[in-house]
Amino acid sequence: MWKSKLIFKLILSVAAIATSVQLSYSSDSAVAESASSNLTVESGQQNDTLEIPKLALTGIGIGVITGLIISAFWYQKYRQRQLHSTTKIDRFREEFGCGSLADYYLSKSRNSPKSLTTPNQEKIPAYPTFSESLGNPNSSSETDNLAAEPTPDTIPNSLSDSYYKLIEEIVTTTLKGQVRAKEYIYRQLIENVGAGNGEIFERCLSDRLNSTQSELHKVRISPDLFQRETPELKKARLNRTLKALQSIESEWERVQKEKRNRAAVTAAVQQILTASEAYRFSVLLQIIDPNQNEVFNQSQLQQLAQELKEAVSADEDFQLKQEIEQLAIAIASGVESYQQLEASLVSWIYEPTKTSLELTQSQKKQEPWASWAETVNSPLTQILFSALAEGISATEVVVCQPYINIKDWVELTIIVQRMQQSLVTWFERQPYDSKWGTSASIATFLSFAVVWCELSHGFRVATNIDRTKREELAKACFQIVLQILRTFAHRQYFPLYGGVFAFFGRDALQDAIDYLDTPLKEVEGTQEKARILTLLGYSQFILGKYPQANSFHQQALEIARQAGDQPCEIANLNHSSRVCVAQKDYSQAINYSQRALILARQAGDRFGEAHALATLGYGEVFAAQQTERIEPDIYQQSIEYLRRGLELSEKLRDSAFGVNLAAHQTQALCYISLGIAHVALEKPQAAIEYLEKGTEAVQFSGDKYLQGLNFLYLAESHYNLNHLETAVYNSCLGMYLLEQITATEWRQAAGLLTILQSKLGNEAVEQVIVNSRTNIIKFIGVDGYDTLWKLLEEYKRSH
Repeated sequence: MWKSKLIFKLILSVAAIATSVQLSYSSDSAVAESASSNLTVESGQQNDTLEIPKLALTGIGIGVITGLIISAFWYQKYRQRQLHSTTKIDRFREEFGCGSLADYYLSKSRNSPKSLTTPNQEKIPAYPTFSESLGNPNSSSETDNLAAEPTPDTIPNSLSDSYYKLIEEIVTTTLKGQVRAKEYIYRQLIENVGAGNGEIFERCLSDRLNSTQSELHKVRISPDLFQRETPELKKARLNRTLKALQSIESEWERVQKEKRNRAAVTAAVQQILTASEAYRFSVLLQIIDPNQNEVFNQSQLQQLAQELKEAVSADEDFQLKQEIEQLAIAIASGVESYQQLEASLVSWIYEPTKTSLELTQSQKKQEPWASWAETVNSPLTQILFSALAEGISATEVVVCQPYINIKDWVELTIIVQRMQQSLVTWFERQPYDSKWGTSASIATFLSFAVVWCELSHGFRVATNIDRTKREELAKACFQIVLQILRTFAHRQYFPLYGGVFAFFGRDALQDAIDYLDTPLKEVEGTQEKARILTLLGYSQFILGKYPQANSFHQQALEIARQAGDQPCEIANLNHSSRVCVAQKDYSQAINYSQRALILARQAGDRFGEAHALATLGYGEVFAAQQTERIEPDIYQQSIEYLRRGLELSEKLRDSAFGVNLAAHQTQALCYISLGIAHVALEKPQAAIEYLEKGTEAVQFSGDKYLQGLNFLYLAESHYNLNHLETAVYNSCLGMYLLEQITATEWRQAAGLLTILQSKLGNEAVEQVIVNSRTNIIKFIGVDGYDTLWKLLEEYKRSH
């Protein structure tokens, strides 16, 4: 096309030159005529002589110009007729750059007897049609004169041509507005892309996308002479083409994902069928592990159940057939039961609870287990949820079962696992209250982990179950615990410095956490294990089990160092410092916190730095209390550390993702340490100001040891200010909380309460406690309130 344009312009240029020459000659003739009139020769003879050549030359010039213009238009028409009479390939290639669309028109002329040749161009081989390529990928082109059986090298080329044409047909149909849903594209891909040819199709699609994007970038803004479409129109056309190609890419990803899902289900069926009866439950748990790259969804679980039934439908082994069918029924029932529960999974958050007077009141934290027990239709799951709603351990549910039916436990596993995953997802998607959503997600992970931990322990101690079966079920339940904690360890809000442990109305800090110790030792050292051990060490510390806590933190410290997880390493140094303070090893506590501070500053871990400043000041405050003389200068450096840690933690609290537990834990530690320091400096009013701020922060962190210390030193500060009744109230709370975690400081609180009895009298102290019953129950419950006098009597007997 560009050649014809060039020739056309050349003809017009010649015509223009001829016209210029003619006009120039006419001008010269006129000048000569004017000059000749002044000559003395005979004028009549002169004019007759000049008139004859002028007329002749004018006629010749007009004829040449007319001939050139007619030739130009004739040549242009000739080129157009030649293009339309031969092939459209050059027009598409030269003007639109659509090589594959040109190939389509070229392939249609395969049966045409006319030779597809253009000037200065070799004969172009014809491509097979789309239907022939799909029907017989190995077919050859007649124009290439190949053998009937092509070589393997020709097969990819033939498939590529077919797939290029398929892509163009889908694009053309889309641009015409004939594709109303992506389902059409999906069906075309399913029907026309053969198995095992996915890589060839992906390469063709990638080439088409790249060429379209490249052409879109090359569109020039300034218009060209004789252009067929403006740059704006061309851009619009290319953008529509690009969107159509992206739709094909999206649907192809859907096709590939479905193929992977089917392959995963088929592989899962084989794993279950080849596993022994004792390990079949564990194999199923590995298949549905949420930490795998391809996580099974509800549709895949239903497909798994269906394929398991089909796999043993013709099996002659009756026992195997019955076991697999029961397993398939359990999987399908679990999915169905969860689907019925899913609609009301979080409805308990918005439902008011009834009082004894049948009145309703809204509560911020509600118990979900009872609500779920009313909704679920699985018998065993209903029993478990009802027991948890009444505060009964899951261990007792296992022990009280008359017999164990694997089908029931598989169904329960499917239901509870899907519930836990859905709850976490829902809590994480709460943009209006990210702090609440994050704390609820943490509580969900920990609460469900403890439930499975209790179930695991129940199988270990149950005597009414076969030993082999109960050991396998105990390991399977603990396997779920590890799966939950591994998923939790990858979350950005994983609590390296604490957590919320009682969101579901039950105290998750039970002795059941100990059951994680022995099985977790069998897990290889990984980054996830280091973080899980950090959480368990912190839990043991809150329970007052300092040797166990120190063991967890030392293991986590070593694994985190090997894995290069510096935030986890810094956290365990800080936790180890806290444990040493509780064990009265103040020099080692200061050593750990100094190492944590240096490493945090080197790594840029701002949370670790804030907590290291807090633990360093905390350790130095307690170390300073051991000196016989109280010097203000001794506390000055530790107070400075605490103030810097407090300032840094306040800055980080609001800038962190959601609610940052490390910031609240650090604030609680700083406030309480500053309060203790001012108690030692005999500044009770300043101490009360810090300790009252620490009361709110420590409740959020869930650290019972710090909470007990906070009430203890509040009692001492109020005692020093002669606020004796307030001192009684705080002494009771500090005594109970510290005794519950076996911290020796509970005796310090009990001793202060005894002194208050001697000053106020037993009846006055008893009346103060009775008057404060409502506030005391908020912190330690009814059982804690009833235990106060027993603890005081125990202290008096042992003193």
